[in-house]
Amino acid sequence: MENLQYLFTHHAVLSDTWLWTIFGIAVVVLLLWDLLFFNRKNEVPNFLHTLILCIVYILAACVFGVFVMYEKGFDLGMLFFTGFLVEKSLSLDNIFIMSVIFTSLGVPRMYQHRVLFWGILGALVMRAILIFLGEALISNFHWILYLFSAFLIYTGIKMVLPEKEEKKELKDTKLYALLSKIFHVTHEIRGEHFFVKENGKHYITPLFFALLIIETMDLIFALDSIPAIFLITQDVFVIYTSNIFAILGLRALYFLLEAAVHRFVYLKQALSVVLIYIGMKIFLPYIGIQILPWHSLCITFSILFVGIAASLIKSRNTVNA
Repeated sequence: MENLQYLFTHHAVLSDTWLWTIFGIAVVVLLLWDLLFFNRKNEVPNFLHTLILCIVYILAACVFGVFVMYEKGFDLGMLFFTGFLVEKSLSLDNIFIMSVIFTSLGVPRMYQHRVLFWGILGALVMRAILIFLGEALISNFHWILYLFSAFLIYTGIKMVLPEKEEKKELKDTKLYALLSKIFHVTHEIRGEHFFVKENGKHYITPLFFALLIIETMDLIFALDSIPAIFLITQDVFVIYTSNIFAILGLRALYFLLEAAVHRFVYLKQALSVVLIYIGMKIFLPYIGIQILPWHSLCITFSILFVGIAASLIKSRNTVNA
């Protein structure tokens, strides 16, 4: 491990401007490649293409993580991978919510990728605002990290507590009723369009409503993931890039796992342990326990691996029974 640290420490470092530029180019290339080559038509995504897309996004994140390690040091590289892993895992919960939204609004699978693409673009902007706001707050009020810590511990505990299940159609929600008062709503799908003009009036379609709900849910999920990443590292470049690389592959991951995400029955418990661990990590030095960046990556990966493996074993045994 010391030899690996030495390899990624002794070199010339690029300026922050160049690092952000290279990151921006990488994101644009990935989005264009996704949009122009894999989603040129409104059709149900091909499983093989979706699998390839998932692999490419994960490989791109790994390559960028090594680049971060080379340019910003071994420790920050490890923290990038930890942040990416945590964000990617939390996004699995997002996949289930997306499936519920599309099912409730009757959005055909051939149009879902269009909604998710624009949702991801919105998430890029939203995460940037929240992360830079968080960085400004922490720079001026360092004690906020302890509030983040308490919030994550609370969230981790709450995640495994039993909840009341409310089976309410999205079309029956107050938000949908409010939109219906402000805008003319078609209530039915109008092809790939978010907005249509009929009888001289402009209407919004269920596709736009689905996009709005997905953006809202991403904001809610960000309130969990962003405090978590700030407790992992306060380097804004590492925070934002690890978040964005995890989000970029979310659309492909959705089409790959939407039918199987319910099989990860122990994922919530694993995520709960991860969030509690990250929340408590800030207090460990006070009792003489030092956690190195690569330790955090190994601990996080191990917890999630055990949760997913246990889920798949239980699911297989249930099917066999």
